[in-house]
Amino acid sequence: MLEGLFGNVIVEKIFFFLNTYGEGYPSGIANTFGEPVNRIQQQLKRLEDGGILASRLVGKIRLYTFNPRYPFLKELKALITKSYDFLPELEKDKYYRMRTRPRRAGKPL
Repeated sequence: MLEGLFGNVIVEKIFFFLNTYGEGYPSGIANTFGEPVNRIQQQLKRLEDGGILASRLVGKIRLYTFNPRYPFLKELKALITKSYDFLPELEKDKYYRMRTRPRRAGKPL
């Protein structure tokens, strides 16, 4: 949907992921979409160099998030949110509504 605007579908997936979860690391994003880690890392690096994303090290893991100092962040997030609303429900369920923490032991399904 936004790949024509951003240049490729990987950037669109990264934006939707970060908009949904707030932050992410390259291998986690790659595993979510079944993409090679190096493709995700290349685009994350490009977006960070452009000032759209910011990263920080947490132990040995580099976490990426939207750069709060990016001048068009509000408009970018509005565009991503509006585009997300047009995604098919199956795609939303598959990629963007996953549990990120474990279920409590003994809790019924």
